[in-house]
Amino acid sequence: MIKFDYKVIAIMSGTSLDGIDIIYATYKFNSSWDFEIHHSETIKYSKDWKLILSQLVNRSLEELKEIDKSYSEYLSTVISIFIKANNINVIDFIASHGHTALHQPENGLTLQIGNQQILSDLVNHKVVCDFRVQDVKLGGQGAPLVPIGDRLLFYNYDYCLNLGGFANISFEEKAKRIAFDICPVNIVLNHYVSKLNLEFDDKGQLASKGKIHQELLAQLNVLAFYVEKPPKSLGLEWVEINIFPLIGSFDLKIEDILRTFVEHVAIQISKIINREGSNLLVTGGGVYNEFLVSRIKNLLKSEIVIPKKDIVEFKEALIFGLLGVLRQRNEVNCLKSVTGATKNHSSGKILFPNT
Repeated sequence: MIKFDYKVIAIMSGTSLDGIDIIYATYKFNSSWDFEIHHSETIKYSKDWKLILSQLVNRSLEELKEIDKSYSEYLSTVISIFIKANNINVIDFIASHGHTALHQPENGLTLQIGNQQILSDLVNHKVVCDFRVQDVKLGGQGAPLVPIGDRLLFYNYDYCLNLGGFANISFEEKAKRIAFDICPVNIVLNHYVSKLNLEFDDKGQLASKGKIHQELLAQLNVLAFYVEKPPKSLGLEWVEINIFPLIGSFDLKIEDILRTFVEHVAIQISKIINREGSNLLVTGGGVYNEFLVSRIKNLLKSEIVIPKKDIVEFKEALIFGLLGVLRQRNEVNCLKSVTGATKNHSSGKILFPNT
């Protein structure tokens, strides 16, 4: 018998390495989906884990297997502490996105660490995880996966924009959900402010003091990815090949790099969102970069809506919880119109504890 009420712990880690997002939420279905986030927290990474995760693309497959095991064990500790701290007694399952180690869909490869059987064993709960693998096997990009949640939970917005490690967009077009990565954001901005021993550019203050380098901006804006048709997605590998060497070819101050890249992000987003009178839900850590948001607003003809804090910070974790619910119900949680797979499907591996 299919349930209509699910209590779920959802956990994920984004490419910007801000930390691990974990929530406890209820999902209810009554003609449409509704939700309530009861508890939420972001656990910052230690310097050691941040270093390990930032260098995953340079590791061999054998090394990644060892890291995968260690990271799964680490996630189990994070989850167990979260459960105890919030006195959580009812859990239908845990939805785990893990952390993306490799994403090369053109080569039929995607790997999210933190989804090993040991995770289910150590927390002693059912785990739904590995949401990307099946889609790649079906010829899809394996990303983005959040748009099904945008359609089911945030249907009253014309566009859903997330400003995280990458900017990604989701919207309805001709009765199909269209979604794709637009460009890098925090994965680049945080990389350069880290050279100043900072985790992020607070409110975009450093960027606001810089000057736009017109030649760098011009070269960024003509990168081949931006004229490709969706479905398309980005990963750290693409940034390391296309962005960092290009920026490094100019001898620029950090403030000027930040200012130029903020303008680049705003321009790329404005090329996609051009429907006058539309409304736009904006979430993700980039929302707190007030200078970036001001540049986006300046170039758009849309109403920008920034929701309450738990949606801004935990929308992706919330939606991965919904993906787990849909997988439990064997309902579509991966859209071919978004990923380019051969068919819509219900994706995700279900692990049961070995007790």
